[in-house]
Parts: sequence; C-alpha cells; structure tokens
Amino acid sequence: MKAIYKFSLVALAVAGLAGCNQEQAKDAPAQTAQTEQAAATTTLTTPEQKESYSIGASFGAYMQSQIAEQEKLGMPVDRALIIEGFTDGLDNKMQLSEEDMQTVLQGLDKKLNDKRVAQAQELATKTLEEGKKFLEENAKKEGVTTTDSGLQYEVITAGTGDKPAATDTVEVNYRGTLIDGTEFDSSYKRGESIKFPLNRVIPGWTEGVQLMPVGSKYKFVIPSELAYGERDTGTIPANSTLVFEVELLGIDQPAEAAQ
Repeated sequence: MKAIYKFSLVALAVAGLAGCNQEQAKDAPAQTAQTEQAAATTTLTTPEQKESYSIGASFGAYMQSQIAEQEKLGMPVDRALIIEGFTDGLDNKMQLSEEDMQTVLQGLDKKLNDKRVAQAQELATKTLEEGKKFLEENAKKEGVTTTDSGLQYEVITAGTGDKPAATDTVEVNYRGTLIDGTEFDSSYKRGESIKFPLNRVIPGWTEGVQLMPVGSKYKFVIPSELAYGERDTGTIPANSTLVFEVELLGIDQPAEAAQ
C-alpha cells in the first residue's frame, strides 16, 4: 500500500521535533508521573534502540502539537483512536482505505483552516474595537495631542535639537507595546540604539518622529491604519493599536543634502 504522505521517515521525524520544541518547553513542568516513570524504566543503550525511540518520540511530540492546536480551535480529538490508528498502520491493517483516509484528512484540513480563519477574523474585529476605545480614552488625557491623521503623542522629555525630515536617517531608542502593555520590541533590551530611514517605516513613525527635536522623548499611540493594519505579524495581532516610547538620539541627513 502506498504511503499517505510522501515524506521520508527521518525527515518527518526531524520536522516533528523542530515543530514541537517550543510546546515541549512550555509543557515541561507539567509532565505526568506516568511519563516520568516510563522514562525512568526505559533503557536505551544501543544506537538502534536510540534511533527507534527517536523516531517514535518525534512522531508523538509532533502529534501532540497538532492535537493541542486542534483542541484549542474547539475540535475534540480521540487520542486513543490516534494510538490505535498508528498501531494499525505499523501492522498494515488499517480499517479505512487510503482513499477514504485521504478524503477524511483533506476534510479535516479544511475544517481546521476554516476555524483558523474565523478565529483570526474574530480576534481582528475585537482588537480593532479595543484599539478605538483606547484611542478615545487616551485622547482625553492631559498633555496628549491628536494629529489630523489620528496619531496621538505626548512629550515625555523636551529636546532642543533639530527635527528630522522624512528623507533623513534617524537614530533612536524605543520600546513598543500593545495597548494591554505586552512588549513586542525594545532597543533598550537589546542594549543598542537603531538607525533607519524615516520614510521606510510604518506611517505612524514617519509622521511622529518628524515632530521630535533631537534629545527628546515622546510617547506615541498609533492607530492600526498607521501601523500594520490588517497584517498579523505574529507578535502583533491584526488591527492592533500600538504604543511606542521613542527617544530621538540623532539625525543623519542624506549625503546629497550634506554635499
């Protein structure tokens, strides 16, 4: 019988380990007593034993990450039947034909994808509404200015230097968070400032940093349409309003302007 998936055994095993390392790190403190006992009583001495165990363990770890995602999407999984199916596959006595399993798995993939899309849309809508409320409340605070574009800023430290143009390269330190305070980026944590052309970043930065004299520190609240919009970057959900504290350290003007 032909294999349902055409990956080599070793390639899939390695991919499984790579894909689930992060989940294993999160779940490590929650290992069951049964797992710990099994690990303690299993003896792996020969290369062949270690190879066989590694293949099985990597498959199991990979499936655990898939099961966790499916359950998170609200689709229950019968783990006993997964183990039974795996055992039947090893014994080459599957209860469904290859064609039937292909159909079932393709249907499952579609259901999972539909769930992911619906969940992402729901989160994006919620994030957009929460951002609008945050902007409305923040605009009422003393010292906060809202520009025509909807960008909000507050002067933390006033500087006395020049202000950059959009064509300049600026040097800054910054800290970026979501409106709930979750930090997604910080040059302070990396221990070094960053330089970039001001017209090659998100619109909220391009507009906001031009308001800053060198030596100043501002707090910006950037609406989603001036940030990453409907894009989900992983650490920043779609439609997120972003909060930045930015310190302008210097300006590098274009070479042609200097000449």
